[in-house]
Amino acid sequence: MAKPVPWTGIIRTRRGVDGTATLKIDRHGRAKILSLQEIQLLFSQGVDSLRDKALFAVMLYTACRVNEAVTLLKRDVYDTKGKVRAKIIFRKGHTKGKLATRAIPVIQELRVRLQAYKPRDDSPWLFPGNADHSRANNHLHRDSALWILRVACKEVGVEGVSSHSFRRTALTSMSNAGIPLRVIQEISGHRTLDELYKYLEVREDQILGAVSSLALLAPVSEDDFGKPVFVEVTDNSVKESC
Repeated sequence: MAKPVPWTGIIRTRRGVDGTATLKIDRHGRAKILSLQEIQLLFSQGVDSLRDKALFAVMLYTACRVNEAVTLLKRDVYDTKGKVRAKIIFRKGHTKGKLATRAIPVIQELRVRLQAYKPRDDSPWLFPGNADHSRANNHLHRDSALWILRVACKEVGVEGVSSHSFRRTALTSMSNAGIPLRVIQEISGHRTLDELYKYLEVREDQILGAVSSLALLAPVSEDDFGKPVFVEVTDNSVKESC
């Protein structure tokens, strides 16, 4: 077993020989961080059904894992009157490692998708299996959700997307917005901050900006001290100051 890399203050990413982050191709590399344009394509052209759009929205706007999304119960999302709750409940028993129950606030973008989607009345699951399938009485299988995502990505020509792409996109977006990592950890459900660090992407422009800030440490040349400073005073400047 490989030894864990100690925290050095730098978020590590797998990068290719050209320095760019490597994407996940044929299950190798890292899950892609989606751009705004790619998110728009997936929702507008990648899938047609309200169920699939709601599924994508849950994963993106709560930063949850695929299995956490497909195992949601309707009562975890809707109240007894069928209204979307203020928070989505991810039950401890359905989370990775069964660490703790999480309650994630529902933002407006997610609320719109959940209000438009109407789950089947004959199932307790938010995303039940297809009615004509052997899992009709159970929740949508994780592999089926991933198949829906792969087909959608192929439809719009987006490569490198995997089961963690919505999650990595959400967590990285919050980090880039300056949200404290401890707060992000409460949303992601990671056991430690070290586990969270592995999800966060560092852009090339962020690295350049960080290094460029070191210019403030440049020493001032000795020749800059002791030089007389001449200020030109004109008749007009004197008149304006009076």
